[in-house]
Amino acid sequence: MKKLLKIALIVLAVPLCAALALVIWLTVTEYRPAAVEPAALDAAAADRTLAADGTLSLLTFNVGYGGLGKSADFFMDGGEQVAPESRAQVEQNLAGIAAILAEQDADVTLLQETDADSARSFGIDERAALAPASRAFALNYSCAFVPYPLPPIGRVHSGLTTATGAEILSAERVALPCPFKWPVRTANLKRCLLAAVLPLAGTDRKLVVVNLHLEAYDDGSGKLAQTEALRAFLTAQYEAGNYVVAGGDFNQTFPGSLARYPIVEQDYWAPGTLDDSLLPAGWRFAYDLETPSCRLLNRPYDPNDPATQVYVIDGFILSPNIELKAVRTVDAGFEYSDHNPVRLEITLK
Repeated sequence: MKKLLKIALIVLAVPLCAALALVIWLTVTEYRPAAVEPAALDAAAADRTLAADGTLSLLTFNVGYGGLGKSADFFMDGGEQVAPESRAQVEQNLAGIAAILAEQDADVTLLQETDADSARSFGIDERAALAPASRAFALNYSCAFVPYPLPPIGRVHSGLTTATGAEILSAERVALPCPFKWPVRTANLKRCLLAAVLPLAGTDRKLVVVNLHLEAYDDGSGKLAQTEALRAFLTAQYEAGNYVVAGGDFNQTFPGSLARYPIVEQDYWAPGTLDDSLLPAGWRFAYDLETPSCRLLNRPYDPNDPATQVYVIDGFILSPNIELKAVRTVDAGFEYSDHNPVRLEITLK
């Protein structure tokens, strides 16, 4: 009897020790970025300076690391998949995304969920595949081994990419509040802003373009804290005399969008909500209600299924010295990502 008890204790101790060792290792190797630090900048391909007196175009696109196309579901949204089925599937999605980017040919492109070296996208450097021109990059998810679910996600190094054919003077990574505590924090995203400063021909003023991807799977407090930090950063940049545009995946619905695309099932993931009162006086949101910008990944996409959940959570914020000319969600049918790109056209006052 004592021998059986000893064996049972050993059997229980082995996985507990392994789990403890994993937590210790994740803690020691945890990604701990500074509050503000330089972003990775590759400006060698820049061949022009943006003009201050014409129409400028920007495009935001959460590319879902090339793994969340039309046939995908995802375990965090109520689906089953943890990773894409094959490298070929990721490459096919990336090729489709690259074709959309080439067709849109925006002056500045803001990409979210671009993997630099992740197991889920088979180690493909998606920055090079999708942003071959001048670009800035900031990590917002860096973990040597994400241990959940089963099978685990594994290695993830991913972030925000801002691409342009124009000159980038500088770019920095600005940390956002993290709502998660230890030990969950060790293998979770460390959200940030990617702020790129672009010179403008004909003026000493600069165009500050802020790429963002706010919290998704929190209790709501993280989104609010990050939105307030975003507001403070944008206001400071505008008060410094710059033109300021922020764009990306807010993981929050824009005003009026829930009336058009209501929540179908309450049991699944739901975004937060944005309100015009969140913006300082003179600032504005820019988004399109005609076409949804995101879908829920609880099942493969079927536009004819009334249970298919869609949202408008991708768009822009414009400073008072910028005039909105047009904003349009590009209907890509969620073919290559769980998001559709959103195109913006502006002029500078």
